[in-house]
Amino acid sequence: MTWSCIYKPKIIIMKKYLLVLFVACAGSSVFAQNNQKTPYLTKSLSGQSVKDVFVNTSGGSITVSGASGEEPRVEVFIQGNNGNGDLSKEEIKKRLDENYDLSVDVNGGELHAKAKSKKDNNWDWKKSLSISFRVYVPGNVATNLNTSGGSIHLDNLTGAQQFETSGGSLHLDKITGTIKGRTSGGSIHVSDSKESIDLETSGGSIEARNCMGHIRLETSGGSLHLDGLKGDIKATTSGGSISGNKIDGDFTTGTSGGSINLTDLSCSLDASTSAGSIHAQFISVGKSVKIDASSGRVDLQLPSKQGLNLDLRADKIETNLADNFSGSKDKERVEGKLNGGGSLVEVRGSNRVNLTVN
Repeated sequence: MTWSCIYKPKIIIMKKYLLVLFVACAGSSVFAQNNQKTPYLTKSLSGQSVKDVFVNTSGGSITVSGASGEEPRVEVFIQGNNGNGDLSKEEIKKRLDENYDLSVDVNGGELHAKAKSKKDNNWDWKKSLSISFRVYVPGNVATNLNTSGGSIHLDNLTGAQQFETSGGSLHLDKITGTIKGRTSGGSIHVSDSKESIDLETSGGSIEARNCMGHIRLETSGGSLHLDGLKGDIKATTSGGSISGNKIDGDFTTGTSGGSINLTDLSCSLDASTSAGSIHAQFISVGKSVKIDASSGRVDLQLPSKQGLNLDLRADKIETNLADNFSGSKDKERVEGKLNGGGSLVEVRGSNRVNLTVN
């Protein structure tokens, strides 16, 4: 089934109109009153076998959910982009017919939902629309999603997920499979997801909780908040701070300007900052620890009963090392073995290093 619609709103007004997407099943297309809670139209996916979901809109948001208990369907939400979101159904239909191509179709297991402007970049934005999609499908689907300004929400899905927005945020929950997402300016929130996670933002913060697998997180300017991650993890920011708790596996992290605060670590660690301080507290050390603080202070807590090789260098080093340490130590360098030796712990600091073994 196809409807003619969509728009091309300008980025300066996109923040006003966060529209959401929804999928569920009913028997036929239903047109209803337009507002944030009620879709402008609904297309049932009852009886359709959907394996791949493709959604593209110029400025609205996209939601794809595989949560159980929902009827499979696509819902379309439409608002005006001219400072007046509450347009009449008649006015919306007029603008759609004149300015947009809107289509929702299923063919060969592929769901395609698209909203595209018929106009060039110079048309009157006061007549533009914000068109969002919500899609409810069975959980075992792959997605390919794109919006130039809205947010993207995914939950309860298994499969390959690829998505991108030029300005909105990314929200992911209970996703299993290959996950690749990009936003040019929004924040990223991912939780209870696993296997392969690759997420990047050009300016927003990133929050990741209870995830496992091969994890890559990158922001060009925001902060990182990490909790309950396990696997091969790389999380970096060009300027924000980094906080981490309960990290297990191989962990690489770094920032060009913020501080790093890590607790309850059971991992290998490679951590660096060009300007801030580093605090790292270990329950157990993995294959190695490498810490580099170009100008800030380093506070390092290590388990007292684990065998470790220590190599610490800084302007000033303070430790509580006791009889279980063999080697040399002075105010600028500590080198030797803890409990007979083991994993290498290497610290380089241009300021002060405090080592506590407990």
